[in-house]
Amino acid sequence: MTFGLSGAALAGVAAAGATVVSGIAQSRSARKAAELQAGAAAEGIDEQQRQFDVVQELLAPYVQGGTQAFQAQQALLGLGGAEQQQQAISALEQSPLYQAQVRQGEQALIQNAAATGQLRGGNLAAALAQFRPQMLQKQIQQQFANLGGLAQYGQSSAARVGAGAQAAGTNIADLLGQQGAAMAGGQLAQGQAFAALPSAVAGGLGIYRGLGGFGGATQPAAPIFEATPMAAAPGFAPSTLEPI
Repeated sequence: MTFGLSGAALAGVAAAGATVVSGIAQSRSARKAAELQAGAAAEGIDEQQRQFDVVQELLAPYVQGGTQAFQAQQALLGLGGAEQQQQAISALEQSPLYQAQVRQGEQALIQNAAATGQLRGGNLAAALAQFRPQMLQKQIQQQFANLGGLAQYGQSSAARVGAGAQAAGTNIADLLGQQGAAMAGGQLAQGQAFAALPSAVAGGLGIYRGLGGFGGATQPAAPIFEATPMAAAPGFAPSTLEPI
């Protein structure tokens, strides 16, 4: 009578155990690799966002100035209403630049009239009456052109910010896809590793059967432990246990 685990059984169990340990190691390696790849993608996303923030900060003054210039153009054209238009024109009339130009122009007219003996003539009065409106009209046109240049700078700067945002969005979306693929790949690899464990156990048991486990071999495996036959009691035959 034999009992316990034979050498064949131990060999089968060892083979199954080695495969189980290998599967667990593969699962851990897959998870670690997925975490590293996902972490690299996250760092790439952060860097993309940081670079976009830097560009946006650098161009913000130009975008803001261009926006203000465009709004001032609208006010001069009366697109914001008559009140805003009047405020814009009055601001030009009161500006130091306009006042200096008017003052210099009027002095030149007076000096010219004095040199020609026309100080008290009607021509000087007419010239002075027409000078201020003409100067104001010229100043409005010049101001509109100047504002147009600033608005153009703002428009190009805003376009660059928009292009940077679009590029950053595309790159971030790609990195997010890589991050998701890495995590999904890690989960699939873990699942495949653990799915192989039942077949590994079954394979180990198959080795055990093939080497004599469960009575499957023609040559019985040598037992590790063997029961010792009991000696017959005095007065009885060892085989029949009948009285002698």
